Amino acid sequence: MDITLNRKPEVQLPAANPYSAASMVVNCAAYDRTGKRLPEFTLDRISDVLAEPDTFVWVGVHEPDEVLLEKLQEEFGLHDLAIEDAHHAHQRPKIESYGESLFVVLHTAQEIKCNIAFGETHIFMGKRYLLTVRHGASLSYQTPRTRCEREPELLAIGPSYALYTVVDYIVDNFLPITEAFRDQLLELEAAIFNQDFDRSTIKRLYELKKELVTLRLAIAPMQDILNQLMRFHPTLVREEVRVYFRDVFDHATRVKEACDTMSEMVSAAMSVNLAMVSVGQNEVVKQLAGWAGIIAVPTLVASIYGMNFERMPELALPYGYPVAVASMFGVAATLYWRLKKAGWL
Repeated sequence: MDITLNRKPEVQLPAANPYSAASMVVNCAAYDRTGKRLPEFTLDRISDVLAEPDTFVWVGVHEPDEVLLEKLQEEFGLHDLAIEDAHHAHQRPKIESYGESLFVVLHTAQEIKCNIAFGETHIFMGKRYLLTVRHGASLSYQTPRTRCEREPELLAIGPSYALYTVVDYIVDNFLPITEAFRDQLLELEAAIFNQDFDRSTIKRLYELKKELVTLRLAIAPMQDILNQLMRFHPTLVREEVRVYFRDVFDHATRVKEACDTMSEMVSAAMSVNLAMVSVGQNEVVKQLAGWAGIIAVPTLVASIYGMNFERMPELALPYGYPVAVASMFGVAATLYWRLKKAGWL
């Protein structure tokens, strides 16, 4: 499809590179009614592309500054309140309607160097455009874009199908994280029953609990967002796309249930760990008490006969000393046998 456009003064932006902090514009593409990708263009020509019939623009940016957001607002005609939210990266997950457009905020998660980092994605969707704004830890949406371009007949549906692929990609990224949490929980459960107490175990359990709570706060509101996309906004979300959002809703429910289950298991593991520590301390106290009882007998006898009185019973007996020593060892041995049998030693 050949598009003739009225050219504006163009602003040269950095080359697209999803892994470069200096590159804010990751991708800027347009598609015709058949889902075919049109020739590349700059941000200054977005409004011109949208002026042509049956075109659909998909733009992705990462950590944009105020100048870029104002430019995008001008080109797409975005609402001031939505742009104000997009300026700040700490928003709760939500979906808001502004006339003929939707503003969706989703939390994202990414594993970085064996740690889980969380970020946000702000999505602007209109009848003929989709704009994704990534903040913080988030994988590039090049994968869902490539997936859409492999299926042009589905991409021809418009922005609502592109929105589905992005949301589905975000939810699917939670699944390997929940699997990693599950493996970590199994490892910590094994460490709980180790005979040697390790203070780091309870610390790791607490950190896992915190990450599970954060992950749940990211995924739980998404169910309400998906419910709205499945039921409302008929002018923006095509009927044939709603079944796809229902599939994403099932995945989100699965992640949420996994978070809830593991959170309860972590709480139980922390309680069991504290109980095991208490049991271990009780065992130590029992052993100390047992040995103290055994040592008390010879200590008592020795202390009595060590008072240096001139007249005491048994002092003049020729076998008094060996009898006293034998008695002490005999009583101590009897106490040891009884305590050993009782499980105290």
